[in-house]
Amino acid sequence: MRNIFYLLFLNIISSFLLSSCQAPKAHEIKAPLGWEILDTPTKSSIRGLSPLTEDIAWATGSNGLWMLTVDGGKTWEHGVIDRLDTVDFRDIEAFNAKTAVAVSAGQPAVIYRTNNGGKTWKKTYEGPNEAFLDGLSFEDKKKGFAYGDPVDGKLMVLQTLNGGKSWIALSTTPELAKGEAGFAASGSGILTKNNNIWIASGGTQSQVYYSENAGVDWKSFSVPILQGEASQGIFSMTFVKEGSIVAVGGDYKNPDSNNKNIALSIDHGNTWKLPKGKGPSGYRSGVAYFPKEGWLIAVGTNGSDYSTDGGNNWTKFSDQGPHAIKLSKNEGTLWVSGADGMIGKIKY
Repeated sequence: MRNIFYLLFLNIISSFLLSSCQAPKAHEIKAPLGWEILDTPTKSSIRGLSPLTEDIAWATGSNGLWMLTVDGGKTWEHGVIDRLDTVDFRDIEAFNAKTAVAVSAGQPAVIYRTNNGGKTWKKTYEGPNEAFLDGLSFEDKKKGFAYGDPVDGKLMVLQTLNGGKSWIALSTTPELAKGEAGFAASGSGILTKNNNIWIASGGTQSQVYYSENAGVDWKSFSVPILQGEASQGIFSMTFVKEGSIVAVGGDYKNPDSNNKNIALSIDHGNTWKLPKGKGPSGYRSGVAYFPKEGWLIAVGTNGSDYSTDGGNNWTKFSDQGPHAIKLSKNEGTLWVSGADGMIGKIKY
């Protein structure tokens, strides 16, 4: 009996020594696997994107297109907003599967709203002939802001307090330099939160314009991103964590260049710096943060990149090049949209 206990004791000691000598496994960093591309009933270019959940998402695009899915992209309701089949609706903000607000880029500069799942759309704003709207952002179901290229030299900013049913133009907006404007690339050149507004520009100079009182007063902050030409500047921004904002862009005429195509701020946009490591692998028109996995993902013409360290280092994971990327409002997944009717969701 003593021999049996002795052998058991030796077995336990041996197992302990063997396990303690084994090298610990390296921490595995998960990476996105690509995009699940969904079947859509269109070949329009889609830049307007507003996902609510993994199943419900709205989209808008060229040829007056609107689309809605409530089953994760298996089927789509779709149509043309108010018969405007020559208008490009480049941004949309959805509140639920019935109500959404869509904004055009170019002329006519219009905003439309639906409250019946897209069956009918009501025009709630039309701007002057020189207006060019770039995007919109809502703080909640009532308060929202839309912005556009300068009119009479001043940044165009609109405000709604009733969920997009009506809009007023703010009178106290900053003056922009000659040749400075926004980009209607993905509807994400504007961020809003608790009466704070951030609006990005590009062209001859690239700035972030900031208001902490819903557009009454403004400050401007220089950003070390590529600028100086009409095709250069900031194209998209996203919140990361409290106080942190990431801006991406570059030069859409030189999509493979990664020269100064990203800037980071950790103080609510007051100061900006270039990342410490390798940036995204080309011009990027959209960026979003996926808190579920801690990923930043940037998309553009030549592909998609991700970062796990707040934007300082980036790795390309897909050659597919969406125009826009948006986090669903329940933060459960990321959706993308692009040319030729492209709609997709993150695979991981």
